[in-house]
Amino acid sequence: MTAKRQRLVLVLLALGAVGVAALLALSALRDQAAFFYAPSDVVSQGLPLGRAVRLGGMVEAGSVQRAVDGVTVRFVVTDGRATTPVTFAGIVPDLFRERSGVVAEGEFRRDGSFVASNLLAKHDEKYMPPELAGKMHETKTLAR
Repeated sequence: MTAKRQRLVLVLLALGAVGVAALLALSALRDQAAFFYAPSDVVSQGLPLGRAVRLGGMVEAGSVQRAVDGVTVRFVVTDGRATTPVTFAGIVPDLFRERSGVVAEGEFRRDGSFVASNLLAKHDEKYMPPELAGKMHETKTLAR
């Protein structure tokens, strides 16, 4: 075999190995991916049963119920067009409250309810740490 043919075989083997590695990585990521749904997406597309998903929206006012065990919380997530009941057992984030944004990670049940394994509370987009807000006011004053 000539040197040119050896290089060609080596390059083809390397490309094949990279391709196989990429396919393995993509298949592993696909199994770990959590798709994002809003309550109206679930109504229009049906329940994504048997896989981990994220449900996002606002916590409906008056829907938060804390169980006697002190750990279980039941609430309703809404996007303004549809609602989904959610159950979570664990410590809720400090920013979790009614009329606030939330992303719940978990699975849907056949009855349409959602069992969350993790909650992520979203703050207002206008939120600014007090330290930074104070500095912005100082900057505006100095600029005048």
